[in-house]
Amino acid sequence: MLNIIVVVAIAVSIALGYKTKINTGFFAIVFAYFIGCFAMGMKTKEIISAWPIGIMFVILAVSLFYNFALVNGTLEKMARYLLYSCRKFPGMLPFALFFVALVLAAVGAGFFTVLAFMAPVTLMICEEAKMDKMVGAAAINCGALAGGNFMTSGLGVVFIGLIKDSYVNNTSVNAVDPFNATAVIFGASIVFSLIFIAGLRYIPKANRNIGEGVTFALPEPLNSKQRTNLNLMLLMLFTVLIFPILHIILPKVPVITLINSKIDVGLVAILFSVIALFLDLAPEKEVIARIPWNTIIMICGVGMLIQVAIKAGTIKALAAWISTNVPVALVPVAFSMVAAFMSFFSSTTGVVCPALFPLIPSLSASTGISPVLLFVCTVLGAQSSAISPFSSGGSLVLGGCATEEDRAKLFPRLMFIAIPSSIILAMVYNFILSLFF
Repeated sequence: MLNIIVVVAIAVSIALGYKTKINTGFFAIVFAYFIGCFAMGMKTKEIISAWPIGIMFVILAVSLFYNFALVNGTLEKMARYLLYSCRKFPGMLPFALFFVALVLAAVGAGFFTVLAFMAPVTLMICEEAKMDKMVGAAAINCGALAGGNFMTSGLGVVFIGLIKDSYVNNTSVNAVDPFNATAVIFGASIVFSLIFIAGLRYIPKANRNIGEGVTFALPEPLNSKQRTNLNLMLLMLFTVLIFPILHIILPKVPVITLINSKIDVGLVAILFSVIALFLDLAPEKEVIARIPWNTIIMICGVGMLIQVAIKAGTIKALAAWISTNVPVALVPVAFSMVAAFMSFFSSTTGVVCPALFPLIPSLSASTGISPVLLFVCTVLGAQSSAISPFSSGGSLVLGGCATEEDRAKLFPRLMFIAIPSSIILAMVYNFILSLFF
């Protein structure tokens, strides 16, 4: 009975968040409090300690650092330069947009930031190039997601934290390396995205001649602050990547092992944020004001409710049900479908992954399926419906439309063409992946 109450609480939190437009995290915290304290007898301190401080700190630190580049215009200049570089190959415009979004998200701008400032530019370019706006929207959405999945970017650091946390209460199974698992997610999402964009680009006859007549103006050069900011971003990326990579190549060198154990992307991001402040790259108040507090509250609030669910045994019960009622060969596809359905109305990092990742260690142990495969299938399934108008990705794209008429035309194309084709492709893609893991 308790397990049913917890599952209903998670579902009601998501539904209330969608219906009322109030952050889902607030509802999740309230349910965690009532169920944990009054139905399970937990102490209030236990409920409060379920707040995932590590994940919160990483999101805050990484977004703080990259907000400097957002505020001073470095990210926008990078986008325009990358687009200008493809002026001789207009037919490759969707892939250029994908690459721009991928790079910007990978270097730390994050999914929401990239879509927020790229959507208006992309839709404008689609208008000039006479390209289907759905194709442009899908390209930047896929690029922002795939780039965000990079190990040091916004989504990637959340996945690393969630994967690590999913093994905290599953000590009976061997934990996977969160960094390596997220690297596989990153690679798999790029391949999936390229296949999806290629399908939208080449299958419909109307999209086979896109890019004709489009022109790209040469952007103004980076100013001194923007050049400094770009160099600082590259230096931070190098700092957080070089030692994990060296450790993989040279795992038995003590000095590399020691330094690698002391590298934390959140702490490094704070260090570079302080450097950026000393260099006066952007006003401190503006940078802090752009921290995504809504996302932090959503992820951490749902994380508290998930910890209560773990304490109640709900996660293990759900894993046992899937392992006994779904054929082993179809478990990855089942995870993909469930994640896609949940993400249609909610956030991948705020709701879907915190709810499903804790299932994976036990399910993997009982079925023999690679946990990395299940992590990949969950993320790809969730992100396959992220362009839903009711989800964060689709809403940001629609918000970038210049007129209500454009918005009204794009809405049904996202709903009835982009989303179904993306979800079906994700299920097929994940099934094929399962044959190789």
